[in-house]
Amino acid sequence: MSVVIDVIIPVYNEENSIGKVIAEIPKAWVRNILVCNNGSTDLTAEKASDAGAIVLDQPKKGYGNACLKGMEYIANTSNYPDIVVFLDGDYSDYPEEMVDIVQPIIKDNMDLVIGSRALGNMEAGAMMPQQIFGNWLATTLIRWLYNYHFTDLGPFRAIRYKSLMDIAMQDKTFGWTVEMQVKAAKLKLKTCEVPVRYRKRIGVSKVSGTVKGTLLSGHKILWTIFNKALLYGII
Repeated sequence: MSVVIDVIIPVYNEENSIGKVIAEIPKAWVRNILVCNNGSTDLTAEKASDAGAIVLDQPKKGYGNACLKGMEYIANTSNYPDIVVFLDGDYSDYPEEMVDIVQPIIKDNMDLVIGSRALGNMEAGAMMPQQIFGNWLATTLIRWLYNYHFTDLGPFRAIRYKSLMDIAMQDKTFGWTVEMQVKAAKLKLKTCEVPVRYRKRIGVSKVSGTVKGTLLSGHKILWTIFNKALLYGII
């Protein structure tokens, strides 16, 4: 591959799944697999290292903090990638579909590609009802406020590295995915979605698996959408 692709995987206590995720990433397409260990107390880091990933420790809790750690590593390399892929470590996505997600960037000059679970085949029970409703609400608000059409805030996504730098990601917790999409809309980046499959994750979700996690993530997502709209003078 002449296109350089790095993969960032934020993880917290995913010892039973991270090896499977790394094993199914199409290695011929990828330069570095960066597993950003967000204070795991199990064997996640060891399992990831054994599977061939570069393990980066980020003790500051937060999904965004973990992703930012991966970006920091890339920024300090001498050769930047063309594309960065973000993927969760719970084995709910199908890592081999990364090839489909990067194609619109390579062939159609897209800036950001979202792997849409809403457009793909989703196993029954893979997403909780509150997740499905939250996705619909958030993407509807983005369409109304920013005139950009998304169907999902799915974590499985690819972005041109230059576009990622232009977006200047800041969120440290649950608002990471929606911040990227809202800022992409503000910057009028070329975006699209690719249908992806989605299955029940291995283990219990640290976000949707608890009432507290669901409420916190939902609040942060909505806050991010409206806060950016106010900042940009949209409302």
